[in-house]
Amino acid sequence: MDLPIVVGVDGSEPSLRAVDWAADEAAVRGVPLRLVYASLWERYEGVSLADGLGKPSEQVMAEDVVATAERRARRRQADVKISTDVLPEEPEYALVRESRTASAVVLGSRGHSGMAEALLGSVSVTVAGHAHCPVIVLRGGHDNRARSGVRGRIAVGIGENSESAAAVHFALEEARLRGVPLDAVRAWRCPAHESIGHGQLSGEAARLHEERAVGALEAALRDAPADVEVHRRIVEGPARQVLSAASAEADLLVVGARRREGHFGLQLGRAAHAMLHRSACPVAVVPQRA
Repeated sequence: MDLPIVVGVDGSEPSLRAVDWAADEAAVRGVPLRLVYASLWERYEGVSLADGLGKPSEQVMAEDVVATAERRARRRQADVKISTDVLPEEPEYALVRESRTASAVVLGSRGHSGMAEALLGSVSVTVAGHAHCPVIVLRGGHDNRARSGVRGRIAVGIGENSESAAAVHFALEEARLRGVPLDAVRAWRCPAHESIGHGQLSGEAARLHEERAVGALEAALRDAPADVEVHRRIVEGPARQVLSAASAEADLLVVGARRREGHFGLQLGRAAHAMLHRSACPVAVVPQRA
């Protein structure tokens, strides 16, 4: 069974742009699209929507939101199978549960008001930190297109081997499906305490750290398929800074997030968390089971 791509919708323009992006992604992957509206009713405004309709205002709003999103998706990709659902619960809980039976979850980066923007930002981080499948948050000045973005490339951040395998696999598949190159980026730094002292010794320490970065990059790409063009990049600097720069040249940035069994707190990692707030393009957070 083909697992669907799930989109969290809330009626805002960013969430509708997420519908566009996800519809394209579903068409590329040949999978269904599932549009989900989830919220506790009392958090919504606009109670006048139900006047004369004989339904609770919250139900009317929910039905209108999913119907609008469905029409937009059908205009975008008429051949994609689409389903919708309205879930009267907290969106982060609903979407994490949806991630158990999804190929990916797609979210917009902002809501329809200041309060919703803060809420959706929290939802995005929470879902990305707990989901069982990749979570794609449409940050940056994306053009609503998954298939033919303006930059024509995917970027993936290479961390430690235990954290990167799933992210690399996802990024390679995205690049293959879209027919674009993949930039594999590994950041490295020489700790300050190793770079202080004799110039020759500090230079040797830096060289060793750079060589380790090269080794980690090659190990992560060992099984890269021949039909994907891969560009290897070793960059000195903090991972957050290096990945932020890479996102400015990509249509999608892919990062890994290690999941540890028995841990119930947010499981993102500093680099992934930073990219959810700083990436210049859509960012995919891919869970890696420890």
